[in-house]
Amino acid sequence: MTVTMRYKLLGRTGLRVSELALGAMIFGDRRGPWGASKPDALKMVETYAEAGGNIIDTANNYAGGESERIVGEIVAAERERWVLATKYTCSLRPDDPNAGGNHRKSMVQSLQESLRRLGTDYVDLLWVHIWDAFTPVEEVVRALDDLVRAGKVLYVGISDTPAWLVAQAVTIADLRGWTRFAGLQVPYSLVQRTVERELLPMARALDLTVTAWSPLANGLLSGRYGTGRDRPQDSRVAAVAPGSISTRNLAIADVVNAIADERGVSASQVAIAWVRAQQRRAVLVPIVGARTPAQLADNLGALDIVLDTAELEALDKVSAVELGFPYDFGAGRLAYGTTLELIDDHRGLIAPLV
Repeated sequence: MTVTMRYKLLGRTGLRVSELALGAMIFGDRRGPWGASKPDALKMVETYAEAGGNIIDTANNYAGGESERIVGEIVAAERERWVLATKYTCSLRPDDPNAGGNHRKSMVQSLQESLRRLGTDYVDLLWVHIWDAFTPVEEVVRALDDLVRAGKVLYVGISDTPAWLVAQAVTIADLRGWTRFAGLQVPYSLVQRTVERELLPMARALDLTVTAWSPLANGLLSGRYGTGRDRPQDSRVAAVAPGSISTRNLAIADVVNAIADERGVSASQVAIAWVRAQQRRAVLVPIVGARTPAQLADNLGALDIVLDTAELEALDKVSAVELGFPYDFGAGRLAYGTTLELIDDHRGLIAPLV
């Protein structure tokens, strides 16, 4: 393997995380043919480590907790070299109203259970997994700060939450001297670009590192799909997101496949390379997840690919989404007149939007 892993700072912290994160969602998943066995998970972690990877992303509810157990056993011998990230919010006891959500009780009990499954006394990064409309943002931010002060969590992040709420949480943390979010986790791929409207600009402005899940759109951009191609029935997209197999998305897959064929690389590598090429929008760390060691090795090969201008333009043309109001309002002309091009935008505030 010729790839050379580089590292990014996690938000407004000094923590170094590798430019690709290893997703462990399907470690131990027995619900379908896409799950990874423990031996395969071990081989993938070894392959990822050999490439220089250092951050593993799991969650309390992945494979019913089995993912955390497998990850904990695999990293135990070298626990300190790993940036171990897990999540709370999702309930493992559906009949208990307090077993899920973002409130303090859910947070504390979920973390305790995660620490037990992971076999460690702290996690490097704890993510708020999803938005809980019932819990005040002040409660979440203060409770996370308490866990950091107690040494059970080193850094915190938030996933799959509206931009306005994330911004509110970061502002409150900054004003009160509490631990601010260092990362944002959202789905981002050529198929799913709506996060470019609010979430990515917010992450850039607030200095949040974005870990992008599903850069292959649940496998739609893996090379197995395209206009006129027979659709596989054993893939994740067919099981969890059949509605995403649309004319638009197949057209995107066609362009990805064409670029991959011309370069002699895999479609997966092209799709991941596109996400990595969007650093002007935010600091992006794609999460690569695989069912087999061979698939992971192929995904890591994306580190060697730099898409050229023509390829990026072709991919952008077929996949672009309308940003909508207020981005298409033409406010630039009203605010800057004819001088916009004369203003040096060293903060990168306009570039992600044009």
